[in-house]
Amino acid sequence: MNLSNLQPAAGATRNEKRIGRGTGSGRGGTSTRGHKGAKSRSGYSKKSGFEGGQMPLQRRVPKFGFKNINRVEYKAINLDVLAALTENGTATLDAAFFVTAGLASKNAKIKVLGRGEITKALEVHAHAFSKSAVEAIEKAGGKAVTL
Repeated sequence: MNLSNLQPAAGATRNEKRIGRGTGSGRGGTSTRGHKGAKSRSGYSKKSGFEGGQMPLQRRVPKFGFKNINRVEYKAINLDVLAALTENGTATLDAAFFVTAGLASKNAKIKVLGRGEITKALEVHAHAFSKSAVEAIEKAGGKAVTL
């Protein structure tokens, strides 16, 4: 075996269709495009959403709803996650801690929610807290500090 007699496995390749190379090829004449019409001509490109002149779906369906430009998106972190993170002894949890733990991005606003329980006294710094989260943190002897 050498470079001059290498070839792909049998059935692995197919010959390309040579379209528009005369009648003898079997694909001459209309070149597999059918007869007349825009699709048979060069330069044809269908506009996205065009339905042949019928009112397109995008325009038939009514508009609804709105996007509130003042909405504030919070990254939610629950108490059970905080409890799991602080098993090794960290007592102060701030934004930098959440970023290094991979729970939030650098610019994300953080909201602590009340699912789960904590037994350790923690000082948690976040942008927002749910009422149940504040109660649970203070009950455990910690502090909930709003940034």
